[in-house]
Amino acid sequence: MIDKNSMTTTTPLLLITADPSHPLAKLALRYARAYLQNAKNAVAADEQHNDSDHSKIKKASLNIFFYGDAAHIANRLRWQSADQINLTKEWQNLAEQYELSLPVCVSTALSRGITDADNSARHQLDSDNLAAGFALVGLSELAMMMQENNTLMQF
Repeated sequence: MIDKNSMTTTTPLLLITADPSHPLAKLALRYARAYLQNAKNAVAADEQHNDSDHSKIKKASLNIFFYGDAAHIANRLRWQSADQINLTKEWQNLAEQYELSLPVCVSTALSRGITDADNSARHQLDSDNLAAGFALVGLSELAMMMQENNTLMQF
């Protein structure tokens, strides 16, 4: 979101807690897409007008954090029927397009059987299954995002 009065940018935080099968998980993805597209259009419009007052506006971005049952979205082995949206692939595509991080709470992921190579070795698990583009992080990451952001939306 862009505050035209102070010419600063705030980065909203999407806290996604819904299981991939829940409608809120799909709504979070739709919201993220719409927000990022609108932000991209706003930045393009500002660049087109080349107004010196707007030169201080940074490229709008979005912080995302997967917690609880939403950790299942980061499971590369999660199968999805052809008639359903594959949230894992859709988040990966969005992250690649907009250079987003996809952090997942490590403790909620591990408790749901989702792990990366490091945690697999550390906890003596047979394998890893974290989808590319996602990263297991501690809750301190969420705390830092919450300190930096004025807007928190939970899905």
